[in-house]
Amino acid sequence: MADVSILDAPSSVDGSPCDRPQRADKNEMGANHRKARMLSQDQASTEVCDWHRTVLGDIKALLVDDQDFPCIFGRSAIRKGILKFIFVESVDPAGIRHLADGLVEYVECSKGWDGNLNTASPLVVAFSLDAIRDGSWADYHAFGWSVLQKLHEIDPMPWPQDVATDPHSPSWSMCFNGMQLFCNMSHPAHKIRRSRNLGAHFLFVINPRERFDVVAGNNPTGRKVRNNIRDRIARYDGVSRSLQLGSYGSEGLEWWQYGIIEANVERTDKCPFTFAGAGRSESGQRADERSTAGSTD
Repeated sequence: MADVSILDAPSSVDGSPCDRPQRADKNEMGANHRKARMLSQDQASTEVCDWHRTVLGDIKALLVDDQDFPCIFGRSAIRKGILKFIFVESVDPAGIRHLADGLVEYVECSKGWDGNLNTASPLVVAFSLDAIRDGSWADYHAFGWSVLQKLHEIDPMPWPQDVATDPHSPSWSMCFNGMQLFCNMSHPAHKIRRSRNLGAHFLFVINPRERFDVVAGNNPTGRKVRNNIRDRIARYDGVSRSLQLGSYGSEGLEWWQYGIIEANVERTDKCPFTFAGAGRSESGQRADERSTAGSTD
């Protein structure tokens, strides 16, 4: 992924490349669209592709127009114009590579975050209806986990040493390009958990996991913020908060919270994610890839 550079990301007044919408004339934006993996909110708003416009319209209808929508951080981000987008047409190898390249861009620019909520850009990864449509919530979750697995298998960086590799450990988190990520799965099959339904398409809403330690960590202030948001979710959904919601490392499991289930029941299912890093070198290359690369056959 040598062609992905932090220099391609939007610049900012304080040196953080993720925090300010990129502005350019329409001709420049059109050229950028042809090569861009990750788009700023400004760029996404000028998209000519019908389904891209539908995704942004669905999100605005909830985060801007629906005053009861419970995610206060998401609503703040779209008002400030700091959302980021990756649009994925298919989940064939080319589509996954497109997503992986865009996710590298997002991770690289997120490393410069200054701790200010006004510069905390969530990433929306949207999938076309050709990639996934009209499934049950279990179908959508299986799709989401298959995508995360494929990303993991082409991760350019080693798994962080301080993060568990078993998703059934409280200290596991999805990681990519060396960063822990929280991957919220949103899709139209959520009829009860309406706060996880952002329109007609399957979406990941991705944030660096450690940001939650800053804004809603396991301390009195953080717990108050978390409880406030979860109370808003319960009112919006019209059902008690999910039993699987917790805080990292101490309550529940992260993977449960990526794709929550509709019913308030205990979960006994096994996470579909399988750690594939045992054979990786420090460069992130798997043993089978090194063998192939070194072959003269």
